[in-house]
Amino acid sequence: MITVTARPKATVTIHPADPVFIGETVTLTCDIGSGHHWQYDWFKDSNPLSEAQQRKEYTISNVAVSHRGVYTCNGTQSTQPRYSETSDAVTLTVSEKPKPELTSSHKGAALIGKPVVLYCKLDQSAGWRFYWFKHTQSPETETTTETHSYTISSVSVSEGGQYWCRAGRGTPVYYTHYSDALWINVTGTTRSDSLTVSPSRAQHFSADSLSLSCEEQSNSTGWRVRRYTHSEKVSDCSSGWGSVTGSTCNISSLSTSHTGVYWCESESGESSNPVSITVTNGAVILDSPVHPVTEGDPLTLRCLYRDPKPSNLTAEFYKNGSLLQTQTTGEMTIRTVSKSDEGLYHCKHPERGESPQSWISVRGDRVHRITNFLYII
Repeated sequence: MITVTARPKATVTIHPADPVFIGETVTLTCDIGSGHHWQYDWFKDSNPLSEAQQRKEYTISNVAVSHRGVYTCNGTQSTQPRYSETSDAVTLTVSEKPKPELTSSHKGAALIGKPVVLYCKLDQSAGWRFYWFKHTQSPETETTTETHSYTISSVSVSEGGQYWCRAGRGTPVYYTHYSDALWINVTGTTRSDSLTVSPSRAQHFSADSLSLSCEEQSNSTGWRVRRYTHSEKVSDCSSGWGSVTGSTCNISSLSTSHTGVYWCESESGESSNPVSITVTNGAVILDSPVHPVTEGDPLTLRCLYRDPKPSNLTAEFYKNGSLLQTQTTGEMTIRTVSKSDEGLYHCKHPERGESPQSWISVRGDRVHRITNFLYII
């Protein structure tokens, strides 16, 4: 009696599942079902891989485009059967590091107290965890979820502002790029811009002074200026960062710690729509409106400088990171504002540098105007 047994065939698997991304760690495994003392031979594009010989697992710790190719393996051992069949070819695809897209369940402004859901869209979503950041891309603001959505169950003033997400998988964790920033706009409980800011702009130099005044409205009394910052949370002007005169808060010398969201609040709990204030130690700021601009109105943006003023005023103006205009006068004008003009703006001087970014909101030309709140850090 002669028994003929099929020669075992090697199988190659890739982890994580194809495709993998530049910089990620990838492991190729050669599995042969029978036998216990196999020595493994690896081939890439039919050429022997000397660095992977005799190993069941071939790990590439920092995969690059050069690792793309077709991989096979087979095995040899001292006992019968001495040889395995060569595995089927497996293609390793190496792609650019992905960048997720961050979106929100709300197309417009969210109402205080209502839920908001954020979505971190990634085409290759298998095996990823998701990391969420509010106001800054720093570990102390990070929240982790196992799914690609993040829910704010009851949005508040402090929940508004700038968000990012990214995804990660594997050990050590391989992270995608950060998404572009997404702004969560929150509407207040009143309809007028009852907070007056002087100077009336969203950006300010450190060491300058700033005045914030509440214009009392309806039957509410006792209006006060409040703010939210990432470091101090919610606090009143009277808590030490400003001096109070009536319903006005004066800050005699600004610092970067004054960057935050400011609003007026009455004793009965009514609040104005918040505004965003950014304070910089830099040499350039963008003179942009602190309140939303009405559709159809003109809008002029200016590059402002710490003293001394440069002799060359030529400045570049950017929206969402893309160059809009270069103006020798240091200012640009949008003659008729539309909703499409909403976005993140900043300016840049060839010698003094660039300003921080500020979000410019556009509201409809209506009797009852809804003010969008945006927080810039």
